[in-house]
Amino acid sequence: LEVRVRVKTVDRTGVEMEALTAACAAALTVYDMCKSVDRGMVIEAVQLDHKSGGRSGTWEREQA
Repeated sequence: LEVRVRVKTVDRTGVEMEALTAACAAALTVYDMCKSVDRGMVIEAVQLDHKSGGRSGTWEREQA
């Protein structure tokens, strides 16, 4: 399962932490719903892949 989050703001502040928190909350919700089937599930690789705007400009994670 892949969880993707998109966050948009009109201010000049970053919202990366809010996006990462939303992704974690979504993954934990899926875990909670599926734990009766498999308690060995793993949540991993919570990461920022793309960011644009703000003072630091655009950033994109390099493909592996």
